[in-house]
Amino acid sequence: MPGQPVAAVPLERVIAAMAAQQGHLGGLLHADLTGRIPSYRAVPRELLDQIWHRHFQRALAVVREGTVPAPEDFGEAEVARDRAARGVPLADGLRAFRRALSAIRDLFIAEATERGLDPGLIVDRTTCLWELADVASLRIAAVHRQAEIDSALSDARRRAEFLRGLLHGTLSAAEIHSAAAIYGLDPSRPYRAIRAVPNGGAAPDVLERSLAAHGRRKGRAALLTLVDGAVVGIVETEPETGDLDVTAGLGPPTDLATVHRSFRAAGRMLETARAYGLRGVHDLSDLSWRVAVVAEPELAELLLDRYLRPLEAEGEFGALIEQSVREYLKRGRHVREVARSAHVHVNTVRYRLRRFEELTGTSLDAPDTSVELSWALAARELGAPPRGPAGPGRDGTA
Repeated sequence: MPGQPVAAVPLERVIAAMAAQQGHLGGLLHADLTGRIPSYRAVPRELLDQIWHRHFQRALAVVREGTVPAPEDFGEAEVARDRAARGVPLADGLRAFRRALSAIRDLFIAEATERGLDPGLIVDRTTCLWELADVASLRIAAVHRQAEIDSALSDARRRAEFLRGLLHGTLSAAEIHSAAAIYGLDPSRPYRAIRAVPNGGAAPDVLERSLAAHGRRKGRAALLTLVDGAVVGIVETEPETGDLDVTAGLGPPTDLATVHRSFRAAGRMLETARAYGLRGVHDLSDLSWRVAVVAEPELAELLLDRYLRPLEAEGEFGALIEQSVREYLKRGRHVREVARSAHVHVNTVRYRLRRFEELTGTSLDAPDTSVELSWALAARELGAPPRGPAGPGRDGTA
């Protein structure tokens, strides 16, 4: 630019005058930021002074050289991580940065005008400072978002590690109490372990968010994570599933120190519910003794051999006998109700029941027969083992 060598000495005088006011202007800016942006009150003064010094020196270099650094030359990752960790939103960070650059730009214009700097050079360097604000803002936004992502991933990993230890019973009492405060859990209140899997095309992460949202209603706590395609964790109350197609097992309420026992129970509930093709959230009060049917396949086979397989030799009539026996137990041994539901004569039902006793060599009036036959009928309802991710195993392993 013509005349720029003549203006070089006055420019250095402007820069020197600006540098002399760095500390004073920084103090004013600190008061302005903490007064106008509440989230910045969590940032220590010494850290703000350090970043202010960096911004100020970078701006002086732009004023001196008339060039703006490339985006990759802005080393803001550490600052962004610090602000994200302190809960400073991105919008607040950008607002603070722009207020700092505006203060520096206003200082340059004032000092340059007072010292008679060439008007063309004032416009040029002011434009450079505007470009600096734009380029740096984009870079700050990018690294801040990445810092937020990294922080969220780190938090998720820590939460998952805590839950694994809690659900497997490997944490000490001190570790439980320390982490409970972080995750909003009250060690004096009971919690229930839950293990859930999505059905159909539902995504596990969508299920996790939904269960967590429903579990936290009315001030209740819920802490969940994903393990091998299953949602596992603890809740205070049974969560609603809404429109999601899900099968879940819910353990009994217990304190945090023994919630691993609830977790093992939740695994058995999930396994049983899936074995019977059930949907929704189920606990022991829903599934009752059917949990034992699923857990004891050898006994189930023995009772099937004793009570139901002898009927198979009768072909279609054997299937009718089994249906009548099932209805007989279901309807409290009322033969007439069985006949009414099947639209047959009461004597037909009596004949089928008598034939059952003949084929199996048992008596339907015997208490043991009722228990064992119910067990065998429940075992008959079980289909093939459920497919797809079942989450951690029945014994609580992951």
